[in-house]
Amino acid sequence: MSAPKLKWGILGCASIAKRAVIPGVANSRLNEVAAIASRDEEKAKKTAEELNIPTAYGSYEALLEDPSIDVIYVPLPNHLHKEWSIRALEAGKHVLCEKPLALTEAEAAEMADAAERTGMHLAEAFMYRHHPRYDMIKKLIVEGAIGEVRAIHSAFTFNSAGNPGNVRFRKDWGGGSIYDIGCYPINAARLLLGQEPQAVTVQALFSPEHDHVDMMASGLVEFEGYVSLTFDCGMWAAFRNPLEIIGTEGIIEVPHAYTFPEGGGHFFLTAKGERHQMDVPHVNAYSEQADELAEAIIFRRPLRYPVADAVHNMRVIDACLQSAHERTRITLNAYPGEELKA
Repeated sequence: MSAPKLKWGILGCASIAKRAVIPGVANSRLNEVAAIASRDEEKAKKTAEELNIPTAYGSYEALLEDPSIDVIYVPLPNHLHKEWSIRALEAGKHVLCEKPLALTEAEAAEMADAAERTGMHLAEAFMYRHHPRYDMIKKLIVEGAIGEVRAIHSAFTFNSAGNPGNVRFRKDWGGGSIYDIGCYPINAARLLLGQEPQAVTVQALFSPEHDHVDMMASGLVEFEGYVSLTFDCGMWAAFRNPLEIIGTEGIIEVPHAYTFPEGGGHFFLTAKGERHQMDVPHVNAYSEQADELAEAIIFRRPLRYPVADAVHNMRVIDACLQSAHERTRITLNAYPGEELKA
């Protein structure tokens, strides 16, 4: 007999929830979507009916009060992440919160403190890193398949500039391309290099047509050993999301680094003068993300990506935004116990 699945509650009817996360949770091994809430009860009921969710609530508070719910997924606009994640944690629920976890490192640290205080898990929803190809890529790097890593380049862009009602264009709601998609290359570089950056320099297009949020940004993120991430991100450019890792003896190329088009999960390894397509298992990264959180909850073990990682990522995002506004290089201080070389 299989064990009961964890019951998830969805806080809001965001597009990412309906399009990807809810189906991913529903198709996972250890979880099921049991309820959804919206401040518009009719919207909640309609979404529940469309996605076969048993229960719909007309307020976020009602969902948090449901004693049957184990995990809350928070896909709300960025400025609401801290409040509702902490409220969910304090209601005795584990939380998967959309990226970026918060608007600042300080907010993220406050959320991490709430998770520690309540004994609940708090995870950031970077689903891409739960796909097995990233374990494959890290293994190739560690084994020296491309020699020493010299540089990483990545990008994440799309064009939604013509949609004036997009929440990503609300400055006071945490809008902008660095928050929304620049966070991916930053997170990926930290993941693959296994270290924290020393400094960042970013130039951005702050658009008066879009509430002065950064609609495009290009950046340099410096790591130890003179290795850098160069990245660009934007909501006013053609769609793309590649990742390239350049080594002394080879290159790893990921054409679709943060999305998973049908049949597009593969990547390429160039080594010893030959380019090989590296095929990977066809899995749902959203389902894998849900199951890894569920395993941590069920078996009472640490998260694979602890909430401290989200706090560290927010520190880099803070610096990127500061650099873009001030048009200057921002040096990052070391964490306690961590020595960053000049």
